[in-house]
Amino acid sequence: MVPRLKERYKKEVIPHLMKEFSYRNLMEVPKVQKVVLNVGLGEAIQNIKLLDAAQKELSLITGQKAVVTKAKKSIASFKLRKGMPIGCKVTLRGNIMYEFLDRLISLALPRIRDFKGVSGKSFDGRGNYSLGLKEQFIFSEIDYDKVEIVHGLDVIICTSAETNKEGKALLGYLGMPFKN
Repeated sequence: MVPRLKERYKKEVIPHLMKEFSYRNLMEVPKVQKVVLNVGLGEAIQNIKLLDAAQKELSLITGQKAVVTKAKKSIASFKLRKGMPIGCKVTLRGNIMYEFLDRLISLALPRIRDFKGVSGKSFDGRGNYSLGLKEQFIFSEIDYDKVEIVHGLDVIICTSAETNKEGKALLGYLGMPFKN
């Protein structure tokens, strides 16, 4: 079954983008390539079980197993050694990516307290968008009672857009609620 957001992209977003940016070829139209979710836990240095809990929660949110990330270099002031586990991440592509984006845009973001929209300035210059979430409770898959530690996560949406304007238009047509 084709995800709802992917179907919307093909039927509505592509014609809008082709008209707005006057693309001559269908292959020029930007698309979402991947979504990366990242959780960094500095507290995992003392208590490794927090990292296991974060990994399970991230896997629950995305429907795909999270990978543990390790420190690239030692930092003495943080008591951090090279190779120590300090976070976890998931890279989503294909239908799972569209399903997650649909849940993020339509269910999770509106659950944020005093939500007025996401910033339109978090683009990197090449059409990729970064979003930081303060807590994992906005996802309905997370059970309040089973959470060991409240942590935030980063969501990076990588697109094939070449400019920020194209990337913002793509995400706007997909339904991302940007601030005015």
